Amino acid sequence: MGSFRGSLAAVPATRLGSIAIKGAIEKAGIPVEEVKEVYMGNVLQAGEGQAPARQALLGAGLSLSTPATTINKVCASGMKSVMLAAQSLMCGHQDVMVAGGMESMSNVPYVMTRDIPAYGGLRMEDLIVKDGLTDVYNKFHMGNCAENTAKNMQITREEQDAYAISSYNRSQAAYNSGLLAKEIVPVSIPQKGKPDVVVSEDEEWRRVDFSKVPNLRPVFQKDNGTVTAANASTLNDGAAALVLMTADAARRLNVTPLARIASFADAATAPIDFPIAPAFAVPKVCLRKLVVSSLLSLHLDKRDSGT
Repeated sequence: MGSFRGSLAAVPATRLGSIAIKGAIEKAGIPVEEVKEVYMGNVLQAGEGQAPARQALLGAGLSLSTPATTINKVCASGMKSVMLAAQSLMCGHQDVMVAGGMESMSNVPYVMTRDIPAYGGLRMEDLIVKDGLTDVYNKFHMGNCAENTAKNMQITREEQDAYAISSYNRSQAAYNSGLLAKEIVPVSIPQKGKPDVVVSEDEEWRRVDFSKVPNLRPVFQKDNGTVTAANASTLNDGAAALVLMTADAARRLNVTPLARIASFADAATAPIDFPIAPAFAVPKVCLRKLVVSSLLSLHLDKRDSGT
């Protein structure tokens, strides 16, 4: 994962997707011909060209006859693509699939209306904000949703900062221990008249200065706000992909699975309360033949420390 306008800024989202898809298939040790369909999450699609998932699929060397679908469920796009692929496998529609997500926030364009005024200037809009980070119902930045949740749940600024720091520390520990080495595919970036630059690890966790975290000003609500640039989610570039298959396909291809998908669920709330939606999804997951006592660990993705 690259930082916003960082080392991966020159690489389009579709290219990042191609690299992730190809890497996942190679690490699975199966022929590309075995992949029957691809789902890729992608939120900020403006300027990427038609059918981003299709571009990523073909860039990874898959067959022209392999279908692809681009999924947009905002922050949950990549996860939803995995869920849809799992459903297709469970229904017997396919037996081997690839699912994941890709995004290049560094390449998201500015836009302006086609309604040209007779006099005066035009206002440009940042599509990162308009299409990716604005609650269209309440007409404010999604960071305000995090502020609302933090206040309702009485999550303090100090607790959010501590959680953010612990998250960075976990990332650092995972890298230093080598746990993530097998999950990362290096990205080679051509340079003019120079050797290629190879990005082989996430950038973001190296950029934080813990001494500054407690002193940062709130970003979204200046008075009594608690969400800052440090404890909120960052802008990034990157991609990820998984190879999913049925048990029969795994046996046929002599593949040892890393994990089994036992259950999944969606949940929805009022738009401003989206951060608490996982609390409603978890009971649904547990009702679908999942024994809670058998869980070794529980991981919930988050957007901000207060969510």
